[in-house]
Amino acid sequence: MINDIPKIDLHCHLDGSVRPETIIELAKKHNIEIPSYEKGTIMKFLVAPADCKSLVDYLKVFDIPKKVMQTEDALRRITFELYEDAAKENVKYMEVRFAPMMHTFKGLALNEVIESVVKGVKDAEEKYDIRGSIILCCMRNQSEDDAFKVIEAGREFLGKGVAAIDLCAAELDNFCDKFERAAKYAKSIGYRITIHAGETGVGINVYDAVTKLAAERIGHGVYIKDCDKAYKIVKENNITLEMCPTSNVQTKAVHSIEEHPFKKFYDNGIKVTVNTDNRTVSNTDMLKECRILFDDFKLSNDDYRKIYLNSVNAAFADDKTKEWLLTF
Repeated sequence: MINDIPKIDLHCHLDGSVRPETIIELAKKHNIEIPSYEKGTIMKFLVAPADCKSLVDYLKVFDIPKKVMQTEDALRRITFELYEDAAKENVKYMEVRFAPMMHTFKGLALNEVIESVVKGVKDAEEKYDIRGSIILCCMRNQSEDDAFKVIEAGREFLGKGVAAIDLCAAELDNFCDKFERAAKYAKSIGYRITIHAGETGVGINVYDAVTKLAAERIGHGVYIKDCDKAYKIVKENNITLEMCPTSNVQTKAVHSIEEHPFKKFYDNGIKVTVNTDNRTVSNTDMLKECRILFDDFKLSNDDYRKIYLNSVNAAFADDKTKEWLLTF
């Protein structure tokens, strides 16, 4: 049954979702040193351990994929393969996010990085029954000037694959203040806005993301559970939460699936969605995440349909795509 239901993944990181076989092949092709060229061994370096101490600990495993994601061909291929994998899970629409700045270490320009990922999405759309959009991530540990560079580089692709911007990396207190001008500018030229916030114990960051950065969606948002101000603004403004149960346990946003607030949020009328976050890093896919909804959170088919509709309504897709998603 889970295989057959339509799915939408609104929160999936490209560099956290690379096939290990592809990493090995690209490393050999480009003479890139990695800890092992054997799949069983390299997986130990690509999948975050269940006993991660924090989000910072979780993020360490991204170093290896980034090494092989520094050419146009590699980025296009990896994007295509990600959508190919998702299509086989009956994912009908997926928004993939990545930080263009992290793929310029071997000389690619920002627009070349973005164009390569756009082409990968288009390749998959031509071959499979899936649609996609791209979210450009700006790094919270970088400058606002760097954020402006990413926003400008993606401008020519708005409406042609690119749909939104995001802020990601380790979550710092009051990070929103640093990026107010960039977010305002991005919105003024047509970007949609989603922000990683409230993932690691700083619930007030969610309030700030909505009020200072005009976030329409929040990546994770787990810690609104401990911040009345953030909880209220999310509920009253119908802000959609991009929740990622498996990842949230790994990063210690929650200590176990049983503690995850997804079901409570859903029961209280918060707009929740279910997503993968990082398929390889978290060793997950949409089949596993949906199984958590039914088996651990005890949601019904009707509940799932409402969550699917939450995803359709919150998607940074055009009206034609949304109409198509409602046919399933």
